[in-house]
Amino acid sequence: MKILLVGSGAREHAIAKAIARSHGAELFSFMSGKNPGIAKISKEWAVGNICDVNAVTNWTKSRPVELAVIGPEAPLNSGISDSLAQAGIPCAGPSKKAAQLECDKSFARNLMKKHKIPGCPKFGVFSDASEASRFIDSLGEVVIKPAGLTGGKGVKVMGPHLKSKEEAKAYAKEVLEAKIGILPSVVIEEKLIGQEFTLQAFVDGKNISPMPAVQDHKLAFDGDKGPNTGGMGSYSDAGDLLPFLTQKDYGSGLETMKKTILALAKEGMPYRGFLYGQFIATKKGVSVIEFNARLGDPEAMNVLSLLESDFAEILRQITEGNLKPARFSKKATVCKYLVPEGYPEKPKKNERIEVNEREIEKLGAQFFYASVDERENVIYEMGSRTVAVLGVGDSIYDAEKIAEKATSFVSGPLFHRKDIGTKELVAKRIGHMKELRKI
Repeated sequence: MKILLVGSGAREHAIAKAIARSHGAELFSFMSGKNPGIAKISKEWAVGNICDVNAVTNWTKSRPVELAVIGPEAPLNSGISDSLAQAGIPCAGPSKKAAQLECDKSFARNLMKKHKIPGCPKFGVFSDASEASRFIDSLGEVVIKPAGLTGGKGVKVMGPHLKSKEEAKAYAKEVLEAKIGILPSVVIEEKLIGQEFTLQAFVDGKNISPMPAVQDHKLAFDGDKGPNTGGMGSYSDAGDLLPFLTQKDYGSGLETMKKTILALAKEGMPYRGFLYGQFIATKKGVSVIEFNARLGDPEAMNVLSLLESDFAEILRQITEGNLKPARFSKKATVCKYLVPEGYPEKPKKNERIEVNEREIEKLGAQFFYASVDERENVIYEMGSRTVAVLGVGDSIYDAEKIAEKATSFVSGPLFHRKDIGTKELVAKRIGHMKELRKI
């Protein structure tokens, strides 16, 4: 099977590796910058604007591509799936309308409200700053979200980011006036207390095949400190659950995702591709933080590294509407991102890095190139998350030791969170949930 991959980050490198493991699959890649890992796996590749649907479609039409898979959210929001489908190339990625589930947070919340989907917190959508301020007064502690896409960096929470209602009101006003996220509205939600987890699934429009749960770490520095990032790393346990989750928590998240897929179908927007539910387990149950219309980054690395089913066959099933349950090995994983010094606020850019791929692989670890560019056989970081390393083991702690050792084989002006997957941090998560469930 000849498959097009759109995207050039670490998530896409993980997708590329999964395709390469598939029987008889050939990869064609359209990237925004030369990811050396993806290029090495691809039969053919090109660099260009991945949101230019005509450029991507025309390039693909001149190749013997049978199916496409989309990595990031921005091309989905540009309508790439629709364009490829019109060219006769089925796509494992939702249509532009269905991708609103991620690309317009107000759409997602209103869909949940209309169809009475469980897990929806109290929320309001506003285009007027005065109305937003009054709603903040009525809720108390809140989360402020630009309605549109911000690359995972636009959400601010009272407590870690906003110290008072006045700061929350000021940020809501800034979102509207500066059009952060492009869309002219801001979503304001009640602040939820608990532990976040990611549940991803393959979806064919009606059937859903879930993956193991993963926990991402958004804050930049050890000890859950610092600004929000796109995600500094993540872990999964040896099975579907995380150490602080119950089977009921996992089941609640999955049921919410199933009802969301049914709701989209009723609205005339059948959803095909990957669905990523960002959930939070609280003392009152599981709530939805947000939906994403693609695999997570870094969470894709965790789950695809465990996938035992043929990935190319899964992609085919997604496009044909006959999805079967996927199989995953019962191992634990820990993923750690190396990022430029100064990230995310004032990152160094265009600095040379080196990745000793051979030594990483000797450890039994994996590596994934992210925001890099390769020029004349030299790899440069481009100012965002740069390289991810991943360890797989019988326990989270075994996997963490492998991942941490692997970071020593990546050199350059980079740093990473050393605490992801450690016993101390996981114990903190477990203890937090135990305390919440007692209240």
